[in-house]
Amino acid sequence: MRSSIARRAAVFGSAALLLLGPVAASAQADPVEPGVSDQAAKLPAELIDAIQRDLSLSPDQYLEHSELGQKLAEFAKIARTQFPDAFAGTWLDNAGTPLVGLADGADKDAAVAAAEKAGFQVKDVAQSENSLQAQVKSLDGWLDTQPPAVADLVRGVAIDIVNNDLVLRADNVGGLQLPDFLKGARVVQSPATAAPLPSTDLTPIAEPLPADALLGGDAYGSLGGGVGLRCSLGFNGTDSSGGPVNITAGHCDPNRDAAGTSEASEAFSLVPGGTGPRIGTFAKTSLDIHDYSIIRADDSAAHRFENNGVRVPGTAPVAITGTADPIVGAPVCKSGLTTGFTCGVVTSVAQTVSVGERTLADSFSTSMCALQGDSGGTIVTGTLALGISSASNVGQYPICQVADVVTFVLGESPELFATPINEVLAENPGLRVRTS
Repeated sequence: MRSSIARRAAVFGSAALLLLGPVAASAQADPVEPGVSDQAAKLPAELIDAIQRDLSLSPDQYLEHSELGQKLAEFAKIARTQFPDAFAGTWLDNAGTPLVGLADGADKDAAVAAAEKAGFQVKDVAQSENSLQAQVKSLDGWLDTQPPAVADLVRGVAIDIVNNDLVLRADNVGGLQLPDFLKGARVVQSPATAAPLPSTDLTPIAEPLPADALLGGDAYGSLGGGVGLRCSLGFNGTDSSGGPVNITAGHCDPNRDAAGTSEASEAFSLVPGGTGPRIGTFAKTSLDIHDYSIIRADDSAAHRFENNGVRVPGTAPVAITGTADPIVGAPVCKSGLTTGFTCGVVTSVAQTVSVGERTLADSFSTSMCALQGDSGGTIVTGTLALGISSASNVGQYPICQVADVVTFVLGESPELFATPINEVLAENPGLRVRTS
C-alpha cells in the first residue's frame, strides 16, 4: 500500500521545503551583466552560456545567489532548534532575495531579530514547519484507513514552504479526493521512471588510451549481468582509504546486487566511435531511498579521476570547491552527456517521492531539463557539489526544446530529481568529494 510513502515522509523528514512553481527564477531577475569577479572569470564558457540562457543571470549573480542559498541553509539548521514554534523555512525568491518564513509563536520575536541580524527578510506565514510536519503525519494516518485504490495514488509528499502548505504527488492527479484537513494541499504529477541509455555495443578493449582525465559530466558505459548502459559520471572523490572513486547514480549500475563483489558491474570510458578501456568497477550501489553508486577506479585508471572538475564532455571544467545543501530558490546547474549544462533553481528539498517501483527519500527537485544519458551526472550550485541526477519527468523526449514545449502545453515544467551529495557522504564515512 502506498501509505508507506507518507510514513517514510515522516520518518525521513520529508516535510521540509517546496515549490516555487513552474516559473523559472529568471522571471524577475536583474538584467544580465558581464561577470567580472575572479571566481566568475574561472567559470567555463559553456556553463556561463547555460546560466545566462536558463536563468538570465550574470556569472557573478549566479555565484552570489548560490552563496546566499548556503547562508540560508546554515540559518535554517539553527532556527529549527532555537525557534521551533515560529520557524517555517527559508528560500530565495525569484529576484534572489533571501527570505525566512515565520509563523506566530512564543519565539517569533527572537526569530525575527535573528533573521534580520543575519541580513534576511522575514515573511509572515500562517503555519510553522512543525505544524506542517504534523499534517504530514495526519496524512499518513488517513492513508492507513483508506483502501489500496486510494492509498496507492499518493506517490510522494513534501512541504511547500513558499506557499506554506503541503504538496502531494500522484499518478492520477484528478482521481485523488483529499480529506478536509488537506483541502489546501496541491496535487501534482509524479515523476516518470528514469532510465539511462541502453547500449548493446559496450565491448571492452584492451588497448590503453592516452591518460586523459575523466571529469563529472563525462560519458561512461556500465556493463554487468549481460546489460549495458550509458550514463554520465558524477563527482570525483576519494574513499575511506584515500583511493580514487566517482560518485554517480545507482540506477546506472546494471547488476546492482553484485556491487562490491567479484561479479560487480564494470565501468568503461566512452570515446568518439566506441568504448574505451575499463576504468573501474561498482564498489557500492544504492537505489531505494538514496540513488547513488560508487565506482572504484582501477589502478591503471586511478590518475584519470584525480581531479575536481565538472564539465560538458570534452570542454573546460568548473573546479569544485566544496559541497552544499539544497535550498529552495537557489540557482543550480547540471552537466550530462546528452544535454551538457542546463540550469534552473531548486524547487523542493527533503522530499520523499516514488519513481517507478523505487522510493527517493531526502531528495530534492529542480527546474532543469535532463534526458536519457544524463543520469548520474553532477548538479552544482556556484562551485559547490550539490547532488547526483536521478530522475526526470521529461527523460523520454529527444531534446530539451521539445520537452519545454510539451510540458508548457500540459501546464507543467521540466523537473530533475536528485540525491543530495551530503546524504551520500553521510551514509559513507570517509567518502569525500575532491576539491583539488
